[in-house]
Amino acid sequence: MTSQEIISKLPYQYPFLFVDEITSVDENAVSGSYRYEASLPFYAGHFKNNPITPGVILTETMAQIGLVALGIYIASTKQIALAEVKIALTSSAMDFFKPVYPGEKVTVNSQKEYFRFNKLKCKVEMFNEQEELVCRGTIAGMMNI
Repeated sequence: MTSQEIISKLPYQYPFLFVDEITSVDENAVSGSYRYEASLPFYAGHFKNNPITPGVILTETMAQIGLVALGIYIASTKQIALAEVKIALTSSAMDFFKPVYPGEKVTVNSQKEYFRFNKLKCKVEMFNEQEELVCRGTIAGMMNI
């Protein structure tokens, strides 16, 4: 399955699709990136005169790349009909270290901790263009197959 095929299977669209590219993927890990365009609607109110990307959006970006995209890839390797795959976030624990401003590009790296009983758990990290750690944590989700 190609990177573009994975992105096309994501259950999101603008303005809630936070994946521009998948740069690498295998059954144990995925990496991808996203650029937060300054025109995204949430910047108008977070924060007044000093917009930064909300932590919940950073977490969502890590979930879309590091959990859902990886889950889609794993399902494809097991010959599961992708039209039937549904993935829901069940837990996340994040630590935030740097702000992400409008126009910035981030890279997400995710490493599978386990996939069993249709539950996928991953360690995720996000870096800015200067390769500084923005945030990291764990995310987990259930796949309805």
